[in-house]
Amino acid sequence: MKKYILVITAVISLPFFSQEDNELVLPELGDRVSGAVSTAEEKLIGREFLKQVYFQAPLISDPLIQEYTELLTYRLSEYSEVKDRRFTVLLIDDDSLNAFAAPGGVIGVNGGLFLNADNEAQFSSVMAHELAHLSQRHFARNVLNAQDRSLASSLTMISSIALALISNNPGAMVVGPALMQTQNLRYSRLFEKEADRVGFANLVRAGYNPKAMGEMFENMNDLRRLAGEAPPEFLLTHPLSSSRISDALNAAEGVPEEGTKKDSLEFSLIKSRLKVYYESIPSQSIRYFNAEMKKENSDSNIYGLALAYSQNNNLRESENLINILLKKYPKNLFLNTSKIEILTKAQKYDEALQLANTFLEISPKNYPLTITKSKLLLEMKRFFESEELIRDQLIRRNEDPELWLLLSEIQRNSKNIVGYHQSRAEYFLLLGQNEQALGQLEFALNLTKNNFQVSERIMNQIISIKKAIGESRGF
Repeated sequence: MKKYILVITAVISLPFFSQEDNELVLPELGDRVSGAVSTAEEKLIGREFLKQVYFQAPLISDPLIQEYTELLTYRLSEYSEVKDRRFTVLLIDDDSLNAFAAPGGVIGVNGGLFLNADNEAQFSSVMAHELAHLSQRHFARNVLNAQDRSLASSLTMISSIALALISNNPGAMVVGPALMQTQNLRYSRLFEKEADRVGFANLVRAGYNPKAMGEMFENMNDLRRLAGEAPPEFLLTHPLSSSRISDALNAAEGVPEEGTKKDSLEFSLIKSRLKVYYESIPSQSIRYFNAEMKKENSDSNIYGLALAYSQNNNLRESENLINILLKKYPKNLFLNTSKIEILTKAQKYDEALQLANTFLEISPKNYPLTITKSKLLLEMKRFFESEELIRDQLIRRNEDPELWLLLSEIQRNSKNIVGYHQSRAEYFLLLGQNEQALGQLEFALNLTKNNFQVSERIMNQIISIKKAIGESRGF
């Protein structure tokens, strides 16, 4: 069963422009906000938040979707007021519509956001809104208005938000400071309205259809009607009104639509990819996309049917369908990476490897392509090559727990037991599970007593972790 996520800065709470309030006026942030919570402290808070989410929240492990979401976020940020563009993008494994922003550049996206957005512009309207939360430093400004402005209080606040996010229990936030209990609702309304304004302006600057944000509201309203007497929790706590939809659409009037960006192929493919992913009965996906194909022989429906056949182990038909798309888009990395996945599952390893190498020459170090090749090499039992690819990715993504977990799997298969325990330790450290990390390193140390250089390195890490554990306990 999927966990349902409730977040403080959820897009669904958007109050929008009023008709008489059509100018974008931004506050002066200045030193008062930095005095409450500095950007360095926000980074620290963000890291603590990440540990809790990594440890408890279900995440989608899909390099193709991950790269798309990251690239879109960075592209939108170029039109935003965000100064520090070092983001951590989380894909929450939940098919309900939601997204959030947290201090330190953390952006979270539910899988359901893709499913409930009709096109990339609507999806981008949500992302632009979340980036506005970061650029306007809403978390720090909440702290500024609190009586207790200490870093410890801020860490407690973000911990309570993470707990509510993970457990879908808004009552969990009562463990936070008085700000969360008494003032947050008032300030969140103010900040959501500001994030709407800033996000809308940035969305237009980025070249997307100005109607997209209002259309996204309409999708949310449809969700509410379909839910009947038991709507999702986020619609109970942040009800939508017809005026919000009309205000959003009215804000787009007079803004030219000519020349706006079209829906990308990749976005439509990801929607189909997630529809297959969230279908618990594989054969249902085949029936669904066959029915959709009768309505429209679109690229996304062909792709969805190809993945559906792959899930049902009809790999010949899956390959035939993906080849139809590749005749149309022969150089598309998303489609070629998907074909490598299908060929790997069909155990056509040599053909898959040749295709991977061809496109890695065109796009060296491409993240999803590299991960897909590494998994292919793992299936081929070429463990050293598989491990080298992941280590190269870790140079750029050293704080990605999924990569450390994959590395440990490769090392376990290659009988590199010391490496396995070291990689698992790195994985647990990113999850904030210092005790488990310590256990892994102690296992590794027992196996390296005859290798002074390796054992010394492990011992130094053990000492560092024990010190961190002691500090956390107040020793």
